[in-house]
Order: sequence, then structure tokens, then C-alpha cells
Amino acid sequence: MILHILRGNEWALALRQGSCRPQSLDDEGFIHCSTSDQAINTANLLFRGAPDLLLLGIDERRLVATLKFEAPATAGDARPSARFPHIYGALNLDAVIDTVEFPCDADGSFQLPARIREFGIGRVSRGDS
Repeated sequence: MILHILRGNEWALALRQGSCRPQSLDDEGFIHCSTSDQAINTANLLFRGAPDLLLLGIDERRLVATLKFEAPATAGDARPSARFPHIYGALNLDAVIDTVEFPCDADGSFQLPARIREFGIGRVSRGDS
């Protein structure tokens, strides 16, 4: 499983459109994702204090688009030796096997939700219930 961080309104748009196409797909040619080990550092680096975030749990075996593990794309990223999952194309919604609310703590930092740590608990939540 790989993870994608996005705002609630972006997920609502994806549900209406039938696929997830974040701005990075147009700007950089791919969708930024993280492994569960990378998600907290990514959230704290790029989303600190942001409200209304979700984590999408993605089964990479279900992806229609190409998945590559590559160096960070963000200039100045202090994790140059890490390899991050990048999806080269729209994210097909049937690859999203879970959505989890991702609130920040009072100080603006993030913790990995228990549901992600214990993946497999909870039902698939694509907003179609």
C-alpha cells in the first residue's frame, strides 16, 4: 500500500470526476505519494498545520497508471536518498482501498493514524456509502 495526502475538497472533486488528478499531475507529470514510513515526514514538511486532510490508501497492484519509485521531486528536500512512489497518470478510484481523516495535532504536526498503522481494519471508504 502507498499513500497520497490530499484535501477533502480535492477528494470530493475526484469522486465527481471519476479519477484523482491533483495539480502535480499537470505541473510535474505525476502524483506524489509516500510509503507509510514516509507519510509523516512528508506531511510535516509540506502540510504542517493544514486542515481537512485525508490519506488515501492505494493498492499499487490496482493502478492503471505507471508507478515509479524515485528521488524526491521537491527542491531542497532533505531526503535525497529516499525513493518515493510517483504515479504517472490519473489515479483510478478503484485502486483507492481506504480513505482516512488526517488531522494535525495542536502544534500543527501529524501522527500516522492508527487505521493506517493497522491497515486492513475498517471498511473501504470512497464516499459512496
